[in-house]
Order: sequence, then C-alpha cells, then structure tokens
Amino acid sequence: MRISAGLLLMLLLLLCSCGKDDEDDPNNSDNNQGNSSEAMVNFRFKFDPEQERTNSIGQTASLPSGHASQSPDFNSISAHYIELAPTAFTQLGEGQVLYQGAETTSGGEKAVDYAQASVVDEGELFFSIPLSQIAAGTYEWIRVSLSYQNYDIDFKALGLNLRGTIASFIAYNTYIESHTVKQDVLQVNENRRQGYWAFETQYQTVSGQAPEGATTVPNPLFDSAPIPAGSCVVTGDFPSALQITGNETEDIEIELSLSTNNSFEWIDNNGNGLFEPLDGELVVDMGIRGMQPSF
Repeated sequence: MRISAGLLLMLLLLLCSCGKDDEDDPNNSDNNQGNSSEAMVNFRFKFDPEQERTNSIGQTASLPSGHASQSPDFNSISAHYIELAPTAFTQLGEGQVLYQGAETTSGGEKAVDYAQASVVDEGELFFSIPLSQIAAGTYEWIRVSLSYQNYDIDFKALGLNLRGTIASFIAYNTYIESHTVKQDVLQVNENRRQGYWAFETQYQTVSGQAPEGATTVPNPLFDSAPIPAGSCVVTGDFPSALQITGNETEDIEIELSLSTNNSFEWIDNNGNGLFEPLDGELVVDMGIRGMQPSF
C-alpha cells in the first residue's frame, strides 16, 4: 500500500505529539516514579535472638526456677503506634506521634482493626513518613506499640519432636474478622484482648487466651514515663540522639531491633527443656524481650 508524503508527515507529527504529552503529563505514573526528592524516614523491623533479654522494666532477665524457654523463628510482625520522645520524661502521647493504626468499634469496644493492619517480614518497609512532617528537634527515645506476632516454635507431643506456628495478638484489644496462622484461616468476627493466640500444627489448629498481664512489655522508662497496663508499647533509646533539623535531603532509615531471645516461655513440669503442651505445660509469656532502635 502506498502512503502519500503528506499523510506520512501527519502520522509522524501525531506520534511525536502523543509522546510529548506523556512526558509533560504530571499525572503520568512513569514520570512521578523516582522524581520525588523529599527526604523520608523509613521504619523496618529486625528479629534478634542474641539481643539482651529484658523484663518489663528493661532490666536483664533470667528464667525463673521451673521454667523453660526458646527463641522462636519469627515470620512477621505488626505495630499500631510509633512515637518519638525527646527525653526520658516525655509522657506517652506527648512526643512526636508519627503513626497510629486504624481502629474500629465493629466488635463493640474500640479495638485495633486487624484487617487494616500492615503485617511485614523482617527488613520489609513497615512505615514511611516525609521528614517535613516531623517537628525539628532532638529525640532520644522511641515508643512502638506492637500488635501482632507470627512465629514458629518447637514442641514435643506423643513422643514426637514437632514444629508449629503461633499467631499472637498483643495489642490492648483487636477486632479480628479472620486471620491466617500458617495455612489455616480462622474466622473470629469479634474483639480479642491482649494475649489471644492460635497454634497451628500439622495435625490441628487450636486457639486460646493468655492470662491478663502475661505478655512482657519492656519499658526502661517505667519510673519517669509509665505506660498503661494491657498495652504493648515497647520503649527503646537510640545509641545517640536522633536529630531532625528540617533541612535533611536524604532518607533516614530507622531499624527497630526486637529481642526474641528466649521470648517464648513456659512452665517446664519435668525439667527436660522441651515444650510439651499435651502434658499440661502452660505458656506464661509470649512477649518481645526488648527493643534497640538505630538509624
């Protein structure tokens, strides 16, 4: 087929025009990607079984007589609240609150909305905020309200050494429509208080509720800046103070290293150091054992 020179010229002009429109269009996603020069603060979690094991007031903790423990293999985690605190005397909520997760009253009382929670793996970006939205200042401490943990543990049953997965909800109160432990999906459609858990093995999945106050929540500022009972606001101090000037041009990466050092603890009835739930051994703690932030 023959194309006249005039028609060919019109086609070329039309193609060039379309290409130019795409380049200039501010709504073009290809152009927006990578063009933002605004500095961000990015938060990621780390799980460390070698990190110091602390108690609820941030002191080094050993196992009580008759108890045993293990360091679980963490799969994922979620948080509900992040706050930067200038000093050890900054009360909860009076610092720079950067993140507040979604809440709902679908289950009656106000609760964390698990359906909208961000659940991440180790090293995965959990939350990001422009530096321009953080007040300039010096911040020595950070508070993070953890809300969900998922990890694998070893246990023994019927003479067999086995492995299972635990989903543990540690927020003050959580509304759960449904949740997946490892493969099994559990329908709840209700609020669950701190300490609700589900345990999946190759044979079955069971769920239950830990006793009130059984979740360790380390807060080294227990004396100067206490946290409410039943919350899971873990507190940690930066190795050196985080300084925000407002003139930053590069991102700040904040790593929240959580101590999983023997964080799964139970009453060891026979003293063999193995978790044997079918023999009546009761879990007494599933909480994080400390947080060391760095940037």
